[in-house]
Amino acid sequence: MGRFLIIVVVLVVIAFAINELTREKRDDLKQVEKPATSPSTTDPVVPPLDTEVAKPSDDSTSEEAKPTAESTVSTPVSPAESATSATEKPAPPVPPEAKPEAKPEAKPPASEGSSSEPTTDTSSKPSETGSKPTENNDKTAAGNDQGSEGNDQGPETDILLGTAELTGGLPGEGPLAIEEISAWVEDPANHAVLNPQLPKGLAAGKSQISGLEKNPLTRAKIELGRQLYFDPRLSSDSTISCASCHDPQFGYAKNTQFGVGVGGQQGGRNSPVAYNRILSGEQFWDGRADSLEAQAVGPIANPIEMGNTHEDVVNTLKGIEGYERQFDKIFPDGVTIDNVGNALASFERAIVTGPTPWDYHVDLINFEQAYEADLEDLEELKEEDPELYDQYMALKQTSEAHPLDESAQRGGELFFSERVGCTACHAGANFTDEKHHNIGVGMEAEEPDAGRFSVTQDESHRGAFKTPTVRNVVLTAPYMHDGSQATLEEVVDWYDKGGHPNAQLDEKIKKLNLTDQEKADLVAFMKSLTGDFPQVERGRLPQ
Repeated sequence: MGRFLIIVVVLVVIAFAINELTREKRDDLKQVEKPATSPSTTDPVVPPLDTEVAKPSDDSTSEEAKPTAESTVSTPVSPAESATSATEKPAPPVPPEAKPEAKPEAKPPASEGSSSEPTTDTSSKPSETGSKPTENNDKTAAGNDQGSEGNDQGPETDILLGTAELTGGLPGEGPLAIEEISAWVEDPANHAVLNPQLPKGLAAGKSQISGLEKNPLTRAKIELGRQLYFDPRLSSDSTISCASCHDPQFGYAKNTQFGVGVGGQQGGRNSPVAYNRILSGEQFWDGRADSLEAQAVGPIANPIEMGNTHEDVVNTLKGIEGYERQFDKIFPDGVTIDNVGNALASFERAIVTGPTPWDYHVDLINFEQAYEADLEDLEELKEEDPELYDQYMALKQTSEAHPLDESAQRGGELFFSERVGCTACHAGANFTDEKHHNIGVGMEAEEPDAGRFSVTQDESHRGAFKTPTVRNVVLTAPYMHDGSQATLEEVVDWYDKGGHPNAQLDEKIKKLNLTDQEKADLVAFMKSLTGDFPQVERGRLPQ
């Protein structure tokens, strides 16, 4: 009897355990079948409107990787910039590569340096060479010979380029007194390393920023560079400054075919532009200077430009107390020709172009493509997702405040199309591949300019010149490396006829057979790439 009772108790315990396990299983199944209601999985999303463009490889004409849904850019990405062939899709007003394939995962926020021969070009197509700075590139410069005094540098500070904050000069009027200069350079904040942020449009080219790992930006260095840029005392006869050939009044270029130096001497090339150099590595039309620092001091010793010597210009600056005080405070080794180059390059890197009507247009179109379904019923969107609605309306209002006419829109489609192929060279955020191309300009001459060949001695580089940016191009006439084309209409005609035949003509140059309307549309598009320059103080130099 005792054994029987034990068996019964064991069976009851087992039955109870089985029942509990079955109930827990049913609860688990119900939980799995229950639909998810987390708002975080249903919120619409959109890509950031200013995104880095991948750094181009040195040996490829493909400048940037094709953006994914998470990397839509606010500046046009051309067929030449994409790893995918341009033949896969036709080019709409916003390049096909910029159209997101799916809703991204996060909502957007609401919203050529001087040349050693006086010269400029807007004819060829642009290029971007530059090393991608690592997260601490600028920070490592505190102990660098080109940086400010290590004990004067503060923490790295983010700053938006393109405003007068860095280029407007010291407050006040008239020549800079030594007391003003001393107070300026004694302020530690002016020696803090700056982490430059690019304005809309250019921001997509952040990975092309070049030179800051060796020559970090500081307010004191930029201001010293500004003074040197506008000071004619750097020339042998105190008549020519950097701004003589790269004048803000003419888009940091010059409205003459060739640059004019001391004694009225003329060079053989047009003055290259001095803006957006922060995205550029090699300088001059032939790329002979490997950095903006090397380029900046070239014209000083050029006999037909500033006609001075590096030794004499250093002695001149040492004889001006205001300059010597700044150099001694900013650089451990004081006044040297290398530090003159460092200061000038820092100022030039602060000169960038602001957002353009095309940039605002692209932002809006990208948003509309990302949210095509959501934007079909704005009243419903306003009610269901007021934040997204407000973002869209803000983009629309900003675009309408910077209108892009229909001709410019058609011109944009042509510019990015495979048929016209402008972006084979004018690629990326700054509309330049930073490479050298022979487009036939000047090759009909008895002894044509050898261009890049004079640097590399590579026969394939004969007659090749660096691609200029198309941003603010309407301000920088005349065009091409020899200043031979006075208007953008002439530039378009040159490309339309396929350049001038020669043995080294770039394979990308071909006859386009454009209609008159298409030519006008391309010009309208290039004009739409015009943005504001930062306000700059031309005076206020040391006494």
